[in-house]
Amino acid sequence: MTDKEILSLIKEDVNKGFRILVKTYGKPIYWHIRKIVYNHYDADDITQNVFIKVFQNSDSFKGESSLKTWIYRIATNESINFLNSAAQKKNVGNEELVLQLSSNLQDDNFFEGDEIQLKLQQAIATLPEKQRIVFMMKYFDDMKYEEMSKVLDTSVGALKASYHHATKKIEEILLKNVEK
Repeated sequence: MTDKEILSLIKEDVNKGFRILVKTYGKPIYWHIRKIVYNHYDADDITQNVFIKVFQNSDSFKGESSLKTWIYRIATNESINFLNSAAQKKNVGNEELVLQLSSNLQDDNFFEGDEIQLKLQQAIATLPEKQRIVFMMKYFDDMKYEEMSKVLDTSVGALKASYHHATKKIEEILLKNVEK
């Protein structure tokens, strides 16, 4: 179904429309959030909150971007808000919290990656927030810069620069780990 058809269906038959919306976007949104907050349970809760917000605000969706882009924007903002709140509760900075969360991946029953993927995730966690999110959206989600620009409300040029800096930093970190 197209975005317009899904939104029309939500207006006609809320339950069916919302089920299709979640079936269409639920998994990619969950994984987008999971890469930001690192924890399955937190990502699951945030995903539910995202779809509640989407549902509550579906009438205000103007169609200036794709439905996917709009949902990703909500998901990204909810994830960042979650990290800000969690960091504040623990009385640590955001970047320190992200490092703590990434170091817990090894003990996470829901993390299915190998040692290389774990090292990559830990390297990503060292990046500043914006670079980290840009890197994940480009590298893992293969999102185009134009779409990322709408999600993050940033210019394409700035996103390309952020991605470039992020890849260089990750490369340096991974090379240092290999040399150890």
